[in-house]
Amino acid sequence: MLKDNIRSLRKEKGLSQEELAVKLNVVRQTVSKWEQGLSVPDAELLVSLAEAFDVPVSTLLGESISEEEEHDHLKEIAEKLEVVNAQLARNSENRRKTWHIIFMAFCIVILAVFLVLASLGNSYMEWNYSDPELAVLGTGIHAFIWVFVRIAPFALLGSIIGVFMTRKRQ
Repeated sequence: MLKDNIRSLRKEKGLSQEELAVKLNVVRQTVSKWEQGLSVPDAELLVSLAEAFDVPVSTLLGESISEEEEHDHLKEIAEKLEVVNAQLARNSENRRKTWHIIFMAFCIVILAVFLVLASLGNSYMEWNYSDPELAVLGTGIHAFIWVFVRIAPFALLGSIIGVFMTRKRQ
């Protein structure tokens, strides 16, 4: 696979990600993303990578074709890279949608709990606390409300920011 080939060839040449990035005129994070399989180099960078490692592009892609045939297959390689980029873009979009739904659900849950607590009021304060079971339950409810009131605003704000940050951009 491309990510494994890039990593192994880089290590074989004794290069760090930073050194390879400098050779290719990209940032180190780009090399890291290639090696993690989060993105792939475009056709031009793939050729530059092959030159930096002194191997044919086919070796990077894990194919076994001769160097003469390599030039004929450059278009096929570019098409394969486009497919991989499209898959990565789909995966990224699916992750964005998932996080967007999670943040929205968290906002709804926080607001629902707030509404339930507001509608209940402080009725637990009027309970007979001489009964041990009611005392434990009342103390638990009071502790939950105390923690919720202090944490919920920050959690709600964070969730709203999350919803905003994960919205679909046009």
